[in-house]
Amino acid sequence: MRSNSLAVAIAIVLSTSAYMADAAAQKKTADYPNKPIRLVVPFAPGGGTDIIARPLAQKLTDALGQSVVIDNRPGGGGTIGTEITASATPDGYTMVMVSASYSTNAALFKLPYDPVDGITPIALIGDTGFMIGLHPSVAARSIDELIKLAKAKPDALSYGSTGTGGLSHLSTELFSLTAGIKMTHIPYKGTGPALTDLLGGHIQLILGAMPAMVPHHKSGRIHGVGVTMLKRSPAVPELAAVAETLPGYEAIAWYACWGPKGLSKDIVALWNSEIVKATNSTDMRTRMANEGFEPVGGSPEQFRDVLRRDVAKWKKVVSAANVKAVQ
Repeated sequence: MRSNSLAVAIAIVLSTSAYMADAAAQKKTADYPNKPIRLVVPFAPGGGTDIIARPLAQKLTDALGQSVVIDNRPGGGGTIGTEITASATPDGYTMVMVSASYSTNAALFKLPYDPVDGITPIALIGDTGFMIGLHPSVAARSIDELIKLAKAKPDALSYGSTGTGGLSHLSTELFSLTAGIKMTHIPYKGTGPALTDLLGGHIQLILGAMPAMVPHHKSGRIHGVGVTMLKRSPAVPELAAVAETLPGYEAIAWYACWGPKGLSKDIVALWNSEIVKATNSTDMRTRMANEGFEPVGGSPEQFRDVLRRDVAKWKKVVSAANVKAVQ
């Protein structure tokens, strides 16, 4: 009888403790947010990350009842903005939206925090490929013609990137390694500035994020010659996949959101849920589809798995291309 009474008492205590903890967690989440939230974008305005971050921030503002304010912090291939976020107080008022360049930085730079386990993953937002876009003055209208031109004039073609070691840089290096060509690298602080110089004819090409490139390709201001997914993009079906000329070549860009290590599970769950809702809304899906971008979603754990995979992949490219960190 005593053992039964003891078991019942323990069960009551545990149940009460769990209820109190759950109630406290609900109260904590119910009090959040009570002030504006900073969403760091570690690239300049006008680039692919920025283009997706702005409508998402508005969706989150509407859902959370507090302003989600974009804070552009370009530089270091995206490392400046991510370091700001990694070192922020984990109270849910500083988040960052990153591109897949985050995984290349982790492969290239010695960061002051663990890029996989020293953060709190929230959600993958979506993914896309790059478009290889040429200035109209370049005498090539296909991947094959571009390769032949580059082989005939080694290092004569200059290409822009979002910065040394960024995804666009390493994806172009992978393209050059696979094609057996050499081009001159010009690093920028984001897709926006690189695209501006491409439009002005100061560089000859870039592998740019689809959201930033598609409108200029459709207007004829640049000549798209290929996309870096294994298959053609519904947004620009007239452009061949690079893999049609160079079998096996693939470079995928994704966008995701994370916060500082130690972020409350309740806040993570809230943000994950609202991001998935936002990216699956009809207007966001239509907008993303028009720009060659597809929603991904998934759990925070799935995002962490993607990080582990991509860091390992780009380490191999860094080594093969002998890319040196510049910060």
